[in-house]
Amino acid sequence: MTTIQRILTIAAVALGTMLTRFLPFLIFPEGKTPPRVITYLGKVLPYAVIGMLVIYCLKDSFSNGSYALPEAIAAAFIILLHKWKKNTLLSIGAGTALYMFLVQNYFR
Repeated sequence: MTTIQRILTIAAVALGTMLTRFLPFLIFPEGKTPPRVITYLGKVLPYAVIGMLVIYCLKDSFSNGSYALPEAIAAAFIILLHKWKKNTLLSIGAGTALYMFLVQNYFR
C-alpha cells in the first residue's frame, strides 16, 4: 500500500466515524422529538444485541469436551450477581474471572 493509499484509507475511516457520530445530532436536534420508531429501536436494540452476543459466544461451546459447563456456570454466576448487586461492570468482571479460573484449573 502506497503512502497516498494509506492517507486516503485513514481519511475515509475518519470521515465514516465522524459521520456516524455526528449525524444523529444533526438529524435529531435537542428540541426536536425523534420519530416513534427511533425511540422504539433505542429501547429494544440493546437487549437484542446482548442476546445476539451471548448466542454468538456460546455457539461452539457444546462441541468441546466440557459440554459448555464452565460457560453455563459463569453465565449463571453473572445473572445471579447482577440480580443481587445491580452492577454491570462487577457482574461482567467477576463472571469473566470465574470463567477463566474454571477453564484454567478444572476444565482443561
